[in-house]
Amino acid sequence: MGQTLSGSRYELHVSRSGAAQSKSQDYFTIHAADLEESGDPGEDLVGNVHSWEVGSTVDGPGIRFVAFLTGCFLRCQYCHNPDTWHKNNGRPVSVARAMQEIRKYAQVLKISHGGVTLSGGEPMVQKAFAMQIFKRCKQLGLHTCIDTAGRLGDRMTDEDLALIDLHLLDIKSGDPAIYEQVTRQPLQPTLDYARRLSDLGRPMWVRYVLVPGLTDGYDNVEKVADVCAGLKSLERVEILRFHQMGRDKWEKLGLEYPLRDVEPPSPELAERVRGQFRSRGLTVY
Repeated sequence: MGQTLSGSRYELHVSRSGAAQSKSQDYFTIHAADLEESGDPGEDLVGNVHSWEVGSTVDGPGIRFVAFLTGCFLRCQYCHNPDTWHKNNGRPVSVARAMQEIRKYAQVLKISHGGVTLSGGEPMVQKAFAMQIFKRCKQLGLHTCIDTAGRLGDRMTDEDLALIDLHLLDIKSGDPAIYEQVTRQPLQPTLDYARRLSDLGRPMWVRYVLVPGLTDGYDNVEKVADVCAGLKSLERVEILRFHQMGRDKWEKLGLEYPLRDVEPPSPELAERVRGQFRSRGLTVY
């Protein structure tokens, strides 16, 4: 439990047990271990962590401590962390160990109006672990943030949501068919979760990954913009331009990267998409 997990989200991490399990199964399938949930609420509760970074300014407001948890049900074509798909690919970390690390930076995080962000993967795969971290962060007076696609939002109680100050909600398509093409999962749970957050008044930033030839269709963007316009607690929309930084991991894992020939979106395309969101009166970055 004492090993360091600092590093970069872009470094490939695969544990011995995770590698063995993945070799015996289709890497794209959801493994049985990915479905298991722990109910132990104590300091000894162990989660699986890919890595953590200190000093991020792109994962919520201020300076952030960001922990990348393993486990995700989505199989996004542009995923830059496919080594986080399976929970057992992470390294075991207890709640107590994680909080020991977070406390080192608590004062700096407060001064910078930052806090702690749980990302992944999909943090809700390890809901019990994630909520114990958030509970203890709130006891320290730290701002809490989750980076999620909302696929498992029905796991979250209203009490859980009260511990999360900000949702970075990834809405990857407004068209259900395109969403399933991108992720291999249905869109509706994400929309249901977004509306629930809105109804509860829980702050959120929506993130939209712009991929030429995949998510850039005018009508598809219009549908996402329409959803965003109806979210009362939405503070901003972030347009994330597709990049090739995940390709190396796919190749190292022996996976065929489906977007290997796709170029990042042009400035003109990115501005057109931002304009579609701005036309609804939304704040766009």
